[in-house]
Amino acid sequence: MQSWSDTLRFAFQPIVNLTTGGVAALEVLARPETGDILAEARRDPELDGSLAVLALRAAARKEALLPLHVNVFAATLADLGGLTPLHSAVRDAGRMPWEVTLDIVPPYTHVPQRALLEAVAALREQGFRISADGIGDGDVPLRLLTDMSPDLVKLDASLLSRPAAVRAMRTLCEELGALLAVEGVETELQCAAAVSAGAQLAQGDLFAPPARIPAADVYVPPRPPEAPAAPGSGPSVLEFVRPAALLPVTASAGQVRALLTGSPDVSGVLLVDQAGVPVRSVHRSRFLLSMSGRYGHALYADRPAVKLGDPPRTVGVGATAWQVLEVVAVGGQDRTSDDVTVVDRYGRCVGVVRLADLVRALAECQVEEAAGLNPLTRLPGSDTITGELDRWLARGRTCALSWLDIDHFKRVNDGAGFAAGDELIRSVGRALQHSASGNTRVGHIGGDDFLVLSAEDGLDRLVTAVLDMPWSAGGRRVTLSLATVVCVPGSVADHRQAAAFLAPLKQAAKSLSGASWVLGRAGLPGHEIRRGAGVAPAQAGYAAAEPHV
Repeated sequence: MQSWSDTLRFAFQPIVNLTTGGVAALEVLARPETGDILAEARRDPELDGSLAVLALRAAARKEALLPLHVNVFAATLADLGGLTPLHSAVRDAGRMPWEVTLDIVPPYTHVPQRALLEAVAALREQGFRISADGIGDGDVPLRLLTDMSPDLVKLDASLLSRPAAVRAMRTLCEELGALLAVEGVETELQCAAAVSAGAQLAQGDLFAPPARIPAADVYVPPRPPEAPAAPGSGPSVLEFVRPAALLPVTASAGQVRALLTGSPDVSGVLLVDQAGVPVRSVHRSRFLLSMSGRYGHALYADRPAVKLGDPPRTVGVGATAWQVLEVVAVGGQDRTSDDVTVVDRYGRCVGVVRLADLVRALAECQVEEAAGLNPLTRLPGSDTITGELDRWLARGRTCALSWLDIDHFKRVNDGAGFAAGDELIRSVGRALQHSASGNTRVGHIGGDDFLVLSAEDGLDRLVTAVLDMPWSAGGRRVTLSLATVVCVPGSVADHRQAAAFLAPLKQAAKSLSGASWVLGRAGLPGHEIRRGAGVAPAQAGYAAAEPHV
């Protein structure tokens, strides 16, 4: 009699890193030739657990080195209290638990939440990674999602039509220390929306459909150019993570050599302990050079590979690309080409970052930023500031957007000459730069107009630097006007709406006499006058930017 497993096949679909364009992992999908085994598995936890084991074994037969994603119903975990057979199957396949992510799929209705959380904790203790699947198209309670604290959240592509919800989920993922993925991506427009919303990973037929043999190549649309990040911050390291080639710390040099010679794209091997914590990093070129030397194979083949490795260079998942470069810079020159290992909050390997990926991306940022600098002040233009504002808004951060200009600037040029006017603008720009702290961004949008993006608690420092200073040009005093709109999460969708709220505040500030500052809040009526009084005189004299300009 034919068993249900005889008609069951498995397909593999790549999960793609949207920044590097590389394959980050493979999801193993059950594909029965007859019947609806998945519907049965939804009702039968034992059957669902067996499917997870068979999926892992199917991947092992394909000799894939990539991390794996295996699906399991939430009710299965709650009912079985974990997946003990899966742990044994991982060991038998020569893989390690931290190379396997369990995609917990809906439904969650009627699933005992305490039992589910206990099962998730047990699996995480064994080393498995946890993914919350079907978010946006399922029934997972938000409180349960936060209690699960998954390593990855998978959104259904249908949610991309609601960008505010996707941005809110990205903010939640940042709080949980999780990655954000979008599944079911079929068009380039959906891919662009996923990138815009801050997703780091995606999967779908656009990149590669599920196939019996893991795809060697995937299609990833080119990313649109982004505004450069603030100096010293830079893009997150998670945008550049590649899968790591892992072996247990007990592996022999012969095992490492077999992995490297069979996988020409692997730049190095990480030797990890039983908890998945990197112990040694084996660099491809240096290792193979040692093995290929005279008597090299005879000397090293059966010896522990750990003796031919170096201490791993590691950064946390919260690091930026610039911080990775700092890690590379402090090491010896002979290790500048080594991969940098990214570790999670438990010290376990998440993946590796190649120096070439970072240098290429950061160089592009620098070129784009240089191209957008104002030639007079060497400050970035409006595109940089508004792009950064959109990122702040997408992450749910409260921010203050301020516009500043010099009152009656044409009279400065007419009375003192354009050279004095240019020096005045440069002086204001320097003062704004000196006032910037933390993540404050200063831009020069042309003429005598400046934009400043900051946290609300950074406004006093800004005001002290530019409004409370005596300024003059050509021996006559000049004043500045400042308008600020504070944007709280949900009050504006993007920089265009923020600019619309800022425009009337700018006019209100210009209507006041003397150094003026008007502050309003997006979505709320009225504004507060914090500097200046009355209506500006029709023939106010030009006054000040720096003394003795």
